[in-house]
Amino acid sequence: MFDYETLRLLTWAIVGVLLIGFIITDGFDMGVAALLPILGRSDVERRVMINSIAPHWDGNQVWLITAGGAIFAIWPLVYATAFSSFYLAMMLLLAALWLRPIGMDYRSKIDNPSWRKACDNALFISGVVPPLIFGIGFGNLLVGVPFQLNNLLMLDYQGHFWDLFTPFPLLCGLLSLAIVVTQGATFLQLKTCDALRERAHNASVVSASIAVALFLIGGFFAANMTGYIIVSPIVTDAASNPLHKEVVSVARHLLHNYQAHAMLWLIPCVGIASLLACIWASLKRASGWAFLFSSLAIACIILTAGVALFPMIMPSSLMPSHSLTIWDATSSQKTLNIITLVAILVVPVILSYTAWGYYKMFGRLNDDYIRNHSVSLY
Repeated sequence: MFDYETLRLLTWAIVGVLLIGFIITDGFDMGVAALLPILGRSDVERRVMINSIAPHWDGNQVWLITAGGAIFAIWPLVYATAFSSFYLAMMLLLAALWLRPIGMDYRSKIDNPSWRKACDNALFISGVVPPLIFGIGFGNLLVGVPFQLNNLLMLDYQGHFWDLFTPFPLLCGLLSLAIVVTQGATFLQLKTCDALRERAHNASVVSASIAVALFLIGGFFAANMTGYIIVSPIVTDAASNPLHKEVVSVARHLLHNYQAHAMLWLIPCVGIASLLACIWASLKRASGWAFLFSSLAIACIILTAGVALFPMIMPSSLMPSHSLTIWDATSSQKTLNIITLVAILVVPVILSYTAWGYYKMFGRLNDDYIRNHSVSLY
């Protein structure tokens, strides 16, 4: 259907779309959960917050499952290397995500304040830990991962769990949490009323302001960080083998793609402008615009990181020439053809029924609604 080079670019874009879709949709679930003990001043208000995401949270996680499956199918070596390198972090991520269905489904099964507080704590952890881990993971990709491959492409990872928590990845983790909280707060603007909605407006302003500051600080750090450059001839239609190239690390060169193509600076600039517009819309109580600008900011921030890495997927700080790129870490051309065809057919269907679900569940929740439907709601 397509040549190998085009397929490699298309599938890179497919993974990016899935990751953006996950953070935009499941991001407001995590954001609402993170804000639960901060904005919810009573049990009824916390139930309003929980039930605002109740119709969507499990469906939104499909984006993560699909993205994981796509990475496994498109970049099997990246999938294997990531799980070997970040194994403990991945287990913590999954454990945090498991807490959400437990907290959601069992919170109102027992009418006991201590039990409900425990479930609220579980939901809070499920909202804070995943975005932190995602951000720290992306930060480590930008820094470089200490691994090398042998002639059989078997991995030798020489890092440790605590090595992941260096300043720049931690900054990325905090930025990830800030944009997720912003997304959750803007969603609450759309779904709640009265005092709770007012607090959501204020939370959006604070979290978006923090996100702007962290994004700008991260850009300053990135401009002074080492980048990874392929110096051997790039063969875009050859069979995948990450050992058949030469890569060098260059100081202060992480943003080399932006330096080579000035138009790319529009991506982070639109990201910052979107966050500022989200603050403006929240102050003006324009809830729909605030959510739209928050979603656009998420897309631009993820694209900013992806463009900075391109064509790297997982650079090796230990042996730069063993870095995994879109040109030498992909599946076969036939596999990519099948995945592309499936994506073209299936993604519009997913988007259609997702949009229909949001349309049918559109509307605000208030305290009276929770009290009148106390038995049937979370």
